[in-house]
Amino acid sequence: MAVLVRIFLREGDKLSGEPLYSTILSMLKSKGIRGATVLKAILGYGTTGQYHYEGIEVLSYDLPVVVEFVDEEEKVQSVIEEISKYLKSGLITMEKAEIWD
Repeated sequence: MAVLVRIFLREGDKLSGEPLYSTILSMLKSKGIRGATVLKAILGYGTTGQYHYEGIEVLSYDLPVVVEFVDEEEKVQSVIEEISKYLKSGLITMEKAEIWD
């Protein structure tokens, strides 16, 4: 069975000085994950309840970012275990997906 995973981060999250979303995307590619996308939000809030947004009156460099990827569940489980080691905060969701090649 295939699954779709979403990792909710903040744009400012870093790992060894690099954006965490970029590090995760590179890891997914190196592990042979079928497909992945990084999406940058224009508005959102997280566990703190504080809004993060990009507006004319406020320059925000910590906007919400979502990394999405899809593959077979067994492969995804091992990748999620590795990714979770790098997350200080954030949220990971997983749902069943159907892959159409």
